[in-house]
Amino acid sequence: MARTPKPVTWYIATPADGIIEKSRRAGTPVNLAESVGQVIDHPQPCANLWFDESEFSYFRMVKRVGEALEDTGICPGTWPVRLWIVEPLGVTGNWSQRHYPYRLLSHQIRVIEETDAHPALGAAGRDVLNVIQQEIPERAARWAADWDANPEAMRDRTWDWEQSGGRTCGSGRWADSLAMAVSGNHREEAAQTWIEHLARSTVDQALADTDASRMARCYAYSRATGHAVAAQHRNRFDPYVLDALRGVGLDTPTPAPAAAT
Repeated sequence: MARTPKPVTWYIATPADGIIEKSRRAGTPVNLAESVGQVIDHPQPCANLWFDESEFSYFRMVKRVGEALEDTGICPGTWPVRLWIVEPLGVTGNWSQRHYPYRLLSHQIRVIEETDAHPALGAAGRDVLNVIQQEIPERAARWAADWDANPEAMRDRTWDWEQSGGRTCGSGRWADSLAMAVSGNHREEAAQTWIEHLARSTVDQALADTDASRMARCYAYSRATGHAVAAQHRNRFDPYVLDALRGVGLDTPTPAPAAAT
């Protein structure tokens, strides 16, 4: 008995106002929020199929929701975003089926409905946002203060963590590389990139009114992105990897620098 192909769901991500960002930049704003249930024709379709004549030559959609935030034109990355389920109509294709099998281009779409945007940050999107919005703001000041209290000792400890890890976890660089590879395998590369940007932005907000040094901020960035990416992959990795991403061990107190005599 032949198997019935599973229906494909196509997604487009927009900023909070529902307007496709690249259409806004092109001067022909397309508002999906005002078009639910409707068919939309591209306002300035390009003549050559699958060749970008401008930044907004096509409606661009993806069937892997973890890549919905790729190539949106939304810059800088922010939250919230809105996620829309659309139906491509007419002639469709992409630049390369080999390299972009999850992407589709068309000059006409039907806006089916708005859907939960959290999956655009990966399968654990809600947990990721909880870490970014609830945990990182409280920890960022402490991370920066730890660094500035003893920069030399923290530099050495961070180097050891990045290169060697510890007795109960792998190295930070190895864990970072593994996380990116797994994000690619699960089609969540765009999600991870967005997650890391949101984590760094949260650190900036938390340290805005402090005198944290530049290197302390960089250290806080690395800790924040590690915690956020660990949340993204919490159901995929064991503690050996998750603890490496989070930098377990770096939060233990460091001896104060010896006073000059």
